[in-house]
Amino acid sequence: MINASTIIWGYVYTSIIVIIVLTIYGMATRPNIVKKLIMLSILSDTGNLLAVVIGVRSGFIKPPVFPGVTFTNILEPGMEELSKFAEEAVDPLPQVLVVTAIVIGLAVLVFLGYVALLLYRKYGTLDVRLIEVIRKNGGE
Repeated sequence: MINASTIIWGYVYTSIIVIIVLTIYGMATRPNIVKKLIMLSILSDTGNLLAVVIGVRSGFIKPPVFPGVTFTNILEPGMEELSKFAEEAVDPLPQVLVVTAIVIGLAVLVFLGYVALLLYRKYGTLDVRLIEVIRKNGGE
């Protein structure tokens, strides 16, 4: 029997795949460079979401707090508490990779935005079809 959690996670994975496919299609078919950059940003964010979702353990996750640890009372957790915590906690590796990917993605988008600005200053348009026509006619 299919439970609600399976349906929800299936919906999440399906939505992520659909967004990825639509953004790749949009980048391939839209001639405007700004639209391509927007879709690249959406693709990057969706890929980051996919990495975080893959890192989630089964079931709903509690915040990563060691049992028995509060602001006033710090106890040394035993092996049982640590193993239970390790089973319930979210995998930190995808989170670290996503933080790195966000920074790199931002740098790439800023660079490509600057390139788009230079293209607009040089050709007066951001339509790749018109830029190609201008370049073929010797209007560099």
